[in-house]
Amino acid sequence: MAVSFDLFGTLVAADRPGAPWDAVAERLDARGVSVPDDWEAAYRSGHREYERGREAPLDEHVRLALSSRGVKVSETTAREAVLAAFDVPVTVRDGAREALAAAHGRGPVAVCSNCSVPGLVERTLDRADLGSDSPLAPDAVVSSVDCGWRKPFEPIFETTADTLGVPLSSLVHVGDDARIDGGAERVGATSVLVDDVPLPTVTTRLREGTLC
Repeated sequence: MAVSFDLFGTLVAADRPGAPWDAVAERLDARGVSVPDDWEAAYRSGHREYERGREAPLDEHVRLALSSRGVKVSETTAREAVLAAFDVPVTVRDGAREALAAAHGRGPVAVCSNCSVPGLVERTLDRADLGSDSPLAPDAVVSSVDCGWRKPFEPIFETTADTLGVPLSSLVHVGDDARIDGGAERVGATSVLVDDVPLPTVTTRLREGTLC
């Protein structure tokens, strides 16, 4: 058995910006980018069509939004500004560390997260002291922005299972959203929702070998 955990809302809580366009504009301005006067409108408009289920990288969206207003910015600058805008303090949820430890005792562990900001999942794990230097660090990190597909679509769960070296039927995914994380069930894995099975109970069942 292998276990994957959703990150935001399951393992950690994060104070996301209430007006993300303002947060991004501030970071762009700090990097010498001339943010257009109607930036909110540009940010909130669509600038490219994506196949259903595909992730839309936020740094790409920011570059396209700026370009629509005649402002050019490098990929590096856009990526750095977007990451800085969303790299906020996080709180580790009660029972998360224990659940990760118990999962490591059963087999390989991954974080499988929807996130459109490149590098944010890894940065959040570092902020939570769950990154690569931690004994609780996951064996694999699969984010939708890197995978190219969002939960609940099958490819991100397939990527997670493949990365952990198990078939989908052996993957248990723990998350907080029935529509998104529950997608694991619909593609042949097992889903466990923390509203039904809180993290302390997940820990107990992992230790007992009765989670699935």
